[in-house]
Amino acid sequence: MLNNKSRRVPASRLSRLAHFGGLAGKVASNVMIAGAKQALSGQKSSRTELLLQPGNINAVAEKLSHLRGAAMKLGQLLSMDAGELLPPELSALLARLRADAAPMPHKQLVATFAKELGPDWLDKFSHIELNSFARASIGQVHKATSEQGQNLAIKVQYPGVADSIHSDVDNVVSLIKLSGLLPKTLNIQPLVEEAKLQLLAETDYLLEASALNGFAQALADNPHFKVPGSYPSLSTRHLLTMEFVEGEPMENMVTLPQQTRDELAFRLIELFFIEMFELGMIQTDPNLANYQYNRASGQIVLLDFGATRTISPELRQGYKKLLRAGAEQNREALKQAACEIGYFADDIDAHYQQAVLSLFDLAISPLRASTAFDFAASGLAKQISEQGRQLSMQSRQWHTPPVDALFIHRKLAGLYLIAARLKARIDLRPLLRLISD
Repeated sequence: MLNNKSRRVPASRLSRLAHFGGLAGKVASNVMIAGAKQALSGQKSSRTELLLQPGNINAVAEKLSHLRGAAMKLGQLLSMDAGELLPPELSALLARLRADAAPMPHKQLVATFAKELGPDWLDKFSHIELNSFARASIGQVHKATSEQGQNLAIKVQYPGVADSIHSDVDNVVSLIKLSGLLPKTLNIQPLVEEAKLQLLAETDYLLEASALNGFAQALADNPHFKVPGSYPSLSTRHLLTMEFVEGEPMENMVTLPQQTRDELAFRLIELFFIEMFELGMIQTDPNLANYQYNRASGQIVLLDFGATRTISPELRQGYKKLLRAGAEQNREALKQAACEIGYFADDIDAHYQQAVLSLFDLAISPLRASTAFDFAASGLAKQISEQGRQLSMQSRQWHTPPVDALFIHRKLAGLYLIAARLKARIDLRPLLRLISD
């Protein structure tokens, strides 16, 4: 359920910095008070235990949710990418940031519309709802009707988000490091730097509109998917107007018949193969909220193309070889493909290399299953997470692959989680045709 209590988004860098400073002071004060109380009662607690008291967890989650933007987005990235690598307390905090943010007050919203579309912005629509129907880390979405009677969805970016990305991300990382909760072997800096670049791209709604149009054109003849159209004359860098498409949340589809759930999961994974090997561009955010289902048309509605990345021909070819080798259980070919992609340094430890290849082999296992693969019963996502955790402990051997590869793996892992959520049982072998050449 959406949180409908509005909160003004701090727009200037100074005001956002003040919020972080106030949060740090509140956390420190809570630690001192709790420590003094426990000392008086004869109890001893570690610094980490004092930092993790519920009051501090709630304060941090509430403040980051209030700031939206990079503050929330980095938490979402860490919670998805690090998974079970993080301690339960930090995972719980970051999970709070995946929930919907509070909406902007109407006064701030109206000012944003006027800034983006001009003082006569209201005349451009026959109707607009000031109460948003969807919200995320960077913006909120409103229903509207054009002067010609078309149903619209307007995504409005929170003020100040684009200008505060670098400072917000650095401040969030400092808070997380302050907690002492991150494993010493987990190097999040590459992810942090990539998060900044990705966020900068996601705040440019004209780039998203271009990706949206690219997918709409590429999938126009595919009966299984629906991509909303865009309205360039009603869009800017920080406001994106699209066709409103009816759909139900994918997470509600768990009650559908098994055959329908199997079809949905198959089509989503098939789309990943189409994106990678036919389109050469991939929407890298596998958030369940980015997919809806229209029962009337039987189509999957695709939403949010801000995290779209172009995949080079060389990387596509490398992944074709990797997937083919995994499907054929050809270990030597799997190793060669991983090297071509850039996974291994020249001086990589042989034992570590084999562990990475075993992880790849596990992730590709649904492609070679002789019968329908049961994503829920197999526990595949948990196995991948556990093997990934074991690999992360070997920090001296870790070699960061190309950034695009990290996003590709994140997308596929997210789709596996969706398939498990839908309790899907599907035969993926037909997809091998897409990597046959």
